[in-house]
Amino acid sequence: MAGRIRDVDIALVRERSPIADVIGEHIQLRNAGGGNLKGLCPFHDEKSPSFNVTPERGMYFCFGCGEGGDVITFVEKIEHLSFHESVERLAQRAGIQLQYEQGGYVPKRDQGERARLLEAHRVAAEFYVERLFAPEAAPGRRFLSERGFERADAELFGVGYAPNEWEALTRHLLGKGFTAQEIVKGGLAKEGRRGPMDRFRGRLMWPIRDATGDVIGFGARKLLDTDEGPKYLNTPESPLYKKSQVLYGIDLAKREISKRSQAVIVEGYTDVMACHLAGVPTAVATCGTSFGEEHIKMLRRFLLDQSSTTGEVIFTFDGDAAGQKAALRAFADEQKFVTQTYVAVQADGLDPCDLRVKQGDAAVRDLVASREPLFQFAIRSTISRYDLRTNEGKIAALDAAAPIVAGIKDSGLRKRYAIDLDRWLGFMDERFVIQRIAEVGGAQTGRPRRAPKAAPIDPHVRVEGELLKLAVQRPALLGPRFDALESRAFTTPDHVTVHTVIAAAGGTSAGGHGGREWVDRLLEHAPDEVARGLITRFAVEPIQADAEIEQRYGAAMLAAIEAVSVDRAISQVKTRMQRLNPVEEQAEYNKLFGELVALEQQRRVLRDRAAGS
Repeated sequence: MAGRIRDVDIALVRERSPIADVIGEHIQLRNAGGGNLKGLCPFHDEKSPSFNVTPERGMYFCFGCGEGGDVITFVEKIEHLSFHESVERLAQRAGIQLQYEQGGYVPKRDQGERARLLEAHRVAAEFYVERLFAPEAAPGRRFLSERGFERADAELFGVGYAPNEWEALTRHLLGKGFTAQEIVKGGLAKEGRRGPMDRFRGRLMWPIRDATGDVIGFGARKLLDTDEGPKYLNTPESPLYKKSQVLYGIDLAKREISKRSQAVIVEGYTDVMACHLAGVPTAVATCGTSFGEEHIKMLRRFLLDQSSTTGEVIFTFDGDAAGQKAALRAFADEQKFVTQTYVAVQADGLDPCDLRVKQGDAAVRDLVASREPLFQFAIRSTISRYDLRTNEGKIAALDAAAPIVAGIKDSGLRKRYAIDLDRWLGFMDERFVIQRIAEVGGAQTGRPRRAPKAAPIDPHVRVEGELLKLAVQRPALLGPRFDALESRAFTTPDHVTVHTVIAAAGGTSAGGHGGREWVDRLLEHAPDEVARGLITRFAVEPIQADAEIEQRYGAAMLAAIEAVSVDRAISQVKTRMQRLNPVEEQAEYNKLFGELVALEQQRRVLRDRAAGS
């Protein structure tokens, strides 16, 4: 077994793995001011972004679900890896050769399972690409050529060919040091009577990559008449490949999706290729499954899906009955997006790949540009099934479309589609149609329930939080005055915990100008995961003051907390005075009275300082 990774190497991995770049491979991040970035959390479903990243301190924290940590923690959580495996993955990304205590360099066979499987898929992808230009792969090259793809296009998307042999890839991978168990577990081979045999044979191969660009599976297209398998065969579920969480082309499309706030959903690998080559670089496709909730979550993170006025998701489907059915299935998930959703259907039934071959690149761009709102498509597709020449047919169509209209969350949009439905059906009686929609679809109105109002935050608790954020992020602004505070100056258990950790780390006087080293020191002194989570949160949460006034702001927060301590002391002095007889215990009474006057004066000074914020 390899020893533990050297601390100096772990520190180097953190240093050379900018957290914004690593997280930016999974979600879109936008400037949130104060040096912070914000995006939709990849760990829970949310409508508005609460996931914050602070590059200066190399930390992230979600104020919605509480997940937080550094770049290594993020990779652990998002990739479901161990700490050891996460460091290795980031080291490989940064080109760092790790060294291990008690064992020198770690040999490849000791790497984590995920890293091994990813490497096997990388080697397999290279193997398939090399075989595409062998004589036996002529049917594959012909398939690509007939669909308008040249050699450079195949290379761009990594298209390859699986030899029509039982063990060609298996032998190759075994020769590279991979075990039979690894090859089978990754879905590259399956168990045969005499051992593992290739899962894909005599097929055109598309590597399926995750958002970071790693190959996690393959899609294989049948070429030979002797092949009795399905037209398309995908990698089975594996530790790497979860079809409900995979979008083909996301590695190439993610930046354009973020840049244009647009995602185009197509049905196949060749459609993705055709769209990208035709000037629609936001196209992606599902892999062997229908478009579902996990795909929505992935796209929302890259779209930064939080506004109905910006951005669009466009579904492209064949114009035949199956295509319309697929579009209506997509409608069921429409309202899980905040942004607008559309359908682009080619009237003659051509998919984007065939359209590009027959009519050129411009026709593909025109197809996407001719998109139709998904609500409109769903309603019109529904009423097209009825005979609108009769009253009976019109009523039946109205009742069928009513739940769709009633399910529109936006009240203004709901009313407009009710009016459109009246016009499409030919009633010319808007009041009747609106009433019928309310009756038939009333139980499915889909009107959003008003969220309960959040409980107001105690102003003093807010001040405590701001002071602790400054202590974690800008310790030099507070210094000895903060360190003189007792834990009882803070009222909530979380705030007491953070203050205790800061004191254990030497106080703000030991924090210098803050930054990553100070946060790491605090994390080292945190007694448990709860405390570590609190430190991470206070390291990431924005300070509610502009940088140029932070010093004055910090002094005001300190004064406000100190004033509360003085209030407590005043209360204690008054209590003691009430117990005394001013005549019989005059000396003691006068002494306490003097203390009270001094404390009252101190409180006025502190209140004035606090008001300076």
